[in-house]
Amino acid sequence: MKLAAKYTRVFKYILPAPFTIAIALTLLTFIIALLFTDPVPTNNEAHIFQLLKFWEDGVWHSGLMVFAMQMMLMLVLGHVLALTKPVNSFINLVVKRCNSTAKAAALVTLLTVLVSLFNWGLGLIFGAIFARKVAEHATKQNLKINYHIIGAAGYSGLMVWHGGLSGSSLAKVAEPGHLKNMMSGLLSEKQLNLLPEQISYWDTVGSSMNLMVMALLIIVLPLSIYLLGKKITPTENIVLEKITETTTSSIDAKGAEKLDYSKWFSKTIGALLLGYIGYKIAIVYAFDFLRFFNPNNINLLLFTLAILFHQNFVAFLKAVDVAISGAAGILIQFPLYFGIMGIMRSSGLVTDISGFFVQISTETTYPLFTFLSAGLVNIFVPSGGGQWAVQGPIIVQAATNLDISLPKSIMALAYGDQLTNMLQPFWALPLLGITGLKAKEILPYTLFLMLIGLLIFVSCLLIF
Repeated sequence: MKLAAKYTRVFKYILPAPFTIAIALTLLTFIIALLFTDPVPTNNEAHIFQLLKFWEDGVWHSGLMVFAMQMMLMLVLGHVLALTKPVNSFINLVVKRCNSTAKAAALVTLLTVLVSLFNWGLGLIFGAIFARKVAEHATKQNLKINYHIIGAAGYSGLMVWHGGLSGSSLAKVAEPGHLKNMMSGLLSEKQLNLLPEQISYWDTVGSSMNLMVMALLIIVLPLSIYLLGKKITPTENIVLEKITETTTSSIDAKGAEKLDYSKWFSKTIGALLLGYIGYKIAIVYAFDFLRFFNPNNINLLLFTLAILFHQNFVAFLKAVDVAISGAAGILIQFPLYFGIMGIMRSSGLVTDISGFFVQISTETTYPLFTFLSAGLVNIFVPSGGGQWAVQGPIIVQAATNLDISLPKSIMALAYGDQLTNMLQPFWALPLLGITGLKAKEILPYTLFLMLIGLLIFVSCLLIF
């Protein structure tokens, strides 16, 4: 634990808040572009003003702003769904089986990983609530457990999410036209025409490599943390503070206000939306479930389930109030990452960096370089969506020039991005707030999970 405490202090010393990092990266990108790129010859403005214009165009890029909204909703609606009674009832049912540290850590890891492969926001809050419920159960039953490893287990979903259905880069490349729009002006007309209209979930989430990765994560992570849990000592004096409740008490509603508190009205709306989703899956997508999953459809499904599972609209909106603060980072940081992308793209930096990767890479080493660089970038850009905005064009251009599989290259980015979440505490903040734990308390165990994940990801990238 002394090592973990020292690590945490060093991490906080060398890294400021993520917003400050985003500002610093913007300035660094601007300076590099100013020093190492040439002005656009058809523009009579000074180079510095050209770069400022590129930055501004990136910040307010309409397509990227839609992307930011999609990612915010994915996090908020996942969180809202995690706060519903059915989810809590399921957790309470499973918690009864958590009668030891090893068994509890394995169950929390297994279920958090499975939920996070569906939606990262839901998985994050599900894991946090599950870990806390285990501690409450242990306190009531006078069971001796190690709460720190349970908290780390509840965070394990952030190491698998980007390879699942809500992975930011995977969701965007599944949208028709996204790749060509992103790479317009960066690739030649011939290369642009060779890009696929979209890369479906069958080629990313449903690829043989990713299915193997997911299978190994589902089996190996719970087993590894189970074995570790058998060897560690219990935590002493677990102290739990009361968390926010989102249930609504009955009031004497009058007039139109009755609709706000009406259980049947909200359930009817939810059922109608669910019926529409069923129609889309059956008719529009011909029961091809993976084709159904794109950012808009995922958010529609999460919204529908949240409406159905909450008591009424008032309870739903109270849950939104609780969840919305978790999206603050996306709201304020994404435009800065889009500005970085604007500078890199329009100044020619993307072409220069991708050219460097082309020079040092082969078909075997390129996915590994992508994986390692994505893990490093994630420490400074702790957002899969923001990272795709900054790093995505580089990866696509280099993979195109090397004639390497685009889906595999994108999966390499996804694996690298999610791996170092076990090192980067930014997304752990909601979990720490719910569980009452400190970053330094879960860090030794998240680093253990990271090492297991590293072996799985590198092995599969080399084998497939």
